[in-house]
Parts: sequence; C-alpha cells; structure tokens
Amino acid sequence: AVAPALGWTNRIRDHLNLIWPDMPEDDVRRMLRLVPDNAGRTLIENFSTDDLLARARQTPVSGPGLEALEAARADGRPVILVTGHFGNFEAARAALTVRGFQVGGLYRPLANAYFNSYYKRTMEAFGGPVVPQGRKGTTAFVRALKSGGMMVLLYDLYVQEAPLIPFLGKPARTATSAAEMAVRYGALLIPFFATRQPDGLEFDVALEAPVEHRDPIEMTAELNARLEARIVANPEQWFWIHRRWKGVSA
Repeated sequence: AVAPALGWTNRIRDHLNLIWPDMPEDDVRRMLRLVPDNAGRTLIENFSTDDLLARARQTPVSGPGLEALEAARADGRPVILVTGHFGNFEAARAALTVRGFQVGGLYRPLANAYFNSYYKRTMEAFGGPVVPQGRKGTTAFVRALKSGGMMVLLYDLYVQEAPLIPFLGKPARTATSAAEMAVRYGALLIPFFATRQPDGLEFDVALEAPVEHRDPIEMTAELNARLEARIVANPEQWFWIHRRWKGVSA
C-alpha cells in the first residue's frame, strides 16, 4: 500500500525495464508486489531485535566462508563481511551474533536525530558497535580492523564519483572501499547473504569463499558478480527500490 505513494513501484518498474526489458508483464507485476513486501518485512524485522535474534538461533549458516571466519577469529585476523540489500542483511549478522561472533558495521545516519539514535541502538543489538559514515566513522572502522575485529559493509549503493563497474549488465557507480581496506589491512573479504525462505519468516545464511586480494576494482567486480548470482536466483529479494544505476540509460 505504501510503495506506490513513495514512488517505489515506478522505480522498480524502471529498473526492471533497464536490466530485463523482456520480462513478461505478469512477472513485472509480481515483482511490484513482492519487492516492497520483502522491504517491508525487513524494516519490521530490523526494529524487532528480540524476535529476529530468537529466530536467528534456528537459522542455518553454511558455506566455505564460515570456516574461514572461524579461523580468522582464532588467529585474530580482521574480517570485512560484505553483503547487499538482499533478503534481510541484518538477519545474516544476527545469525553470526547468536553463534558468538561480534560483528560491527558502518551505517548511513538518518536525518532525524531521534530516529537515528533509535536506529543505531537496534543495529547494535545485532552485533558489535556500528559507526556512522564519514571521517570519524571510517577512522573507527579502521581502528576495529587493526585490532582484529569483524565489520560489515553493504556495497550495492550508488556512490557519486565511484568507478563504473558492471552490475547486472549495466555500469553502476560502485565504491571499492571494502576491497581497498581488505588489501591495506590484510583483512579477509567474505561475502555473506541471508536468503528469505518461502514462508517469509525464516532465512538461510550463506558465507561464501573469501575474495582473493588483487586489484580493488577487480575484487569489487567479483563482489558484484557474487550478488548478481543471488539476485538472478531470487530477484524479488533485492531492493530494486534503490537508485542503483543513476545516470545510466537503456
């Protein structure tokens, strides 16, 4: 009900037309219903920390990245866990938190100071401390890495003046900061994703193999490809609402 009023449905349709212009109209209409549904569920879940953490205790966690994460914790090696606005990204962090991992993160502050304070508290309930974007936040993020900490970054938002890197077949401004920091501070770079299950309530969390250190643009292109595979498998679970391809035409 809210999505049309906010302009989300038009934006979702525009993005689908840009990326998958041959998608049948019935499938487009299905996406116009399911993408906002996933976004709404995610919003409610992320402000219901006790319930989401309780459910996270039953969430299966698998993949080669889990063993790498456990080894990094034992060795005191820093880790950057990277994900996108897919499924529910906080459900993935919650699943690690209830297994004893302390995972902090970087977030984009809200304009309203009251809601921002509440928003920050809810995010910290899912793991380690979270820090706002900006110079001070980046400094705190780096300090955590230098001390062998585990931090989360979401890498699928438009960033002005970032390099153009292919995403779902179209060039998209994509920050390379996660890859750059991983190389600079010797951190593992592990993509992880929480895929919503058919009942709409449960999740399956997968930690993928760490991305090999090399040129940051190549590493970021691999991150995009990892997320693309998740989107192709479950397109309704990605937030097509974001202006991911700002300035890109069909």
